[in-house]
Amino acid sequence: MRQHPSTPLSTRIKRAALWLDAWLNSFLFQSGRGLASAYESYSEKMKSLRFRGPLRVVLDLTSEATTLGTAGGIVMLALALPAFRETEDDWLKTQDLAVTFVDRYGQEVGRRGLHLDDSYKLEDFPDYMIKAALSTEDRRFYDHWGIDPIGTMRALVVNTQGGGVVQGGSSITQQLAKNLFLTNERSLERKIKEAFLAVWLEFHLTKDEILKLYLDRAYMGGGAHGVVAAADYYFGKPAKDLTLAESAMLAGLFKAPTKYAPHVNLPAARARANEVLRNMVEAGFLTEGQIQTARRNPATPVSRERETTPDFYLDWAFEQVKALAAEKKFGTERVLTVKTPLDTSLQRHAEELLESELRQNGRQYRAGQGAIVVMDVDGAVRAIVGGRDYGQSQFNRATNGLRQPGSSFKPFVYAAALTTNPKLKPSSTVVDAPICLGNWCPQNYGRSYAGSMPLVSALARSINSIPVRMSVEIGKGNAKAGRTVIIDTAKRMGLTHPLANEAPLPIGAAEVTPIDMASSYAVFANGGYRADPYAAWEVRNSSGEVIYRHDRDTPPKQVLETRVVNDMNFMLNKVVTEGTGRRAGLEGIPTAGKTGTTNAYKDAWFVGFTGNLVAAVWYGNDDSKPMNNMTGGTLPAHTWHEVMDFAHQNLEIRPIPGVDPGPFARVATSSRPAADQAQGPTSAFLAGTLSRKSFEVLGGIGTLFQSAERSISTAKESGVPRMTGSVEASRQVAMP
Repeated sequence: MRQHPSTPLSTRIKRAALWLDAWLNSFLFQSGRGLASAYESYSEKMKSLRFRGPLRVVLDLTSEATTLGTAGGIVMLALALPAFRETEDDWLKTQDLAVTFVDRYGQEVGRRGLHLDDSYKLEDFPDYMIKAALSTEDRRFYDHWGIDPIGTMRALVVNTQGGGVVQGGSSITQQLAKNLFLTNERSLERKIKEAFLAVWLEFHLTKDEILKLYLDRAYMGGGAHGVVAAADYYFGKPAKDLTLAESAMLAGLFKAPTKYAPHVNLPAARARANEVLRNMVEAGFLTEGQIQTARRNPATPVSRERETTPDFYLDWAFEQVKALAAEKKFGTERVLTVKTPLDTSLQRHAEELLESELRQNGRQYRAGQGAIVVMDVDGAVRAIVGGRDYGQSQFNRATNGLRQPGSSFKPFVYAAALTTNPKLKPSSTVVDAPICLGNWCPQNYGRSYAGSMPLVSALARSINSIPVRMSVEIGKGNAKAGRTVIIDTAKRMGLTHPLANEAPLPIGAAEVTPIDMASSYAVFANGGYRADPYAAWEVRNSSGEVIYRHDRDTPPKQVLETRVVNDMNFMLNKVVTEGTGRRAGLEGIPTAGKTGTTNAYKDAWFVGFTGNLVAAVWYGNDDSKPMNNMTGGTLPAHTWHEVMDFAHQNLEIRPIPGVDPGPFARVATSSRPAADQAQGPTSAFLAGTLSRKSFEVLGGIGTLFQSAERSISTAKESGVPRMTGSVEASRQVAMP
């Protein structure tokens, strides 16, 4: 039988490929025909559903509206989320406190919170007051849903015709949203948040509740928050007794409390009150005849002799009290009297000094704002100046203004280096030479390098390359690891805001607040203990019982070794005596501190301390525009000197740890209360309520003793025999 030869493998592969190709072509052809047939069938069915004429227009518009509405809803949700996050906490309870603040002498200096408003219901307010507020601020209040488009359009028309801001467009609900949740920052972001929060408030509160909150919380000048406080402050009477003329004058304060405050500018306040009366007629609340009596007999405020209140301090103190309340430090108590370390005379002096310095030197340096904080070495805050004019801007630059510290940040770097390397001393030799981290190469202020020098000289001269080299050495060759240690040191000492781990950090490329800088430097002044700033020395409830004391409820915590503190203070003292901070030096008082200047002169600092007090001074512009060559060693150091020289009058000077007091210690003379010699919350006068006059009498007695001592010293120098039993002169001669 004849055998057929087998088919070669290559032939079989070719045949299989031809078969696959044929099958694929057939499949695609059949699939294409099927899809075409299905599409034709679908098209025929769709033709039967096609609409023409008006119905098609309606359907097209509905479709477009649905598409745009969905997209718009997503955008609105994205914009609303940041606003609604402001309401995550128990927002209505954040100010559910009635707090009376007294200064270190026990004298009342202001109130915050509900301020007796818990006893006032909306119906307790005079009808005139409510109608005056509605006619001037929001005539359609009971008709809109938080945002009033009609009122906004009316305001736009009036403002366009008037060529400026003649009428506001924000509803009462929007203004309340700003007061409750936001700041006075003028930005699109703030306005968007305000709008969403206004709608949110309308869904969560009734109209009467919104109006009541607005009348309770609005700032009305003179430190008065709310109509009840304003009625008492300006007219010395309860809000329920306000007349029509007085109600009109108060209603004129809601949007311009400084401009129309009657104790500041009575003619302007009365002119504004006339506008409010006219608004009440236009809104239909009153007739022309009903307002004539009020026009002929305008309101007259009680004399306040241009009183000022420490509003920046009180705002911050109230935030502190609210935080303690949130921690349940006061139990269920809501009516509180808080004794603060506030030194009213120092506060007033600091406010006047800042304004005077900016008025005299602001144009030369192109500086528009400043901030000052003074505190005891344990963190008890004596004075806060958050800006030039609280009435113009309630933004507190001393407690909330984040600015770059420049070289005033370097002590944190040096402290970290001394902590990690016990062999490093102020006398250790360091080298000022070029250094680069990647593409970043820091330069010194004079754009030159000085070579080898002692560590103490590097800090006194504010050399930039040295702290950068330290960051590398702290991290054992890893700069990022070294900066992590520096950040940890700074946070332990008191800086509370996030610090970016970036190459320029060691020379001050971070964001800090003046009050945090002051509290951090207090660690040097007090021997190494954390000194969180505080305003509540002692808190009493409505029955007068002590329910909180800072010294009892806040134990100290050491954050720096004594060795490190002593070495740092030795070097920081040299900054003042031999370095960039000479203008800050206090005659006869050991002083230490550090200057700070940022790129393009956007910020200028001096932060320093004595054995008694710590202070931070900042100058700059709110919009971060560069100043004209202002460094920390110029106006900030001079301002620091003036503030601290005043603050140390009649204090028993304490030494700085690590700095030889030598001939520095002095006893200052002044008419200021001698009781200021007491330091910290354990002082005897804390629990007392002596008046300022009583302290002045004590101060006078001290002055008499000092005069007697000087007379004895003079007699001794003249050879006159000293009487037995006389007081030895104890005042030491100050070093020039």
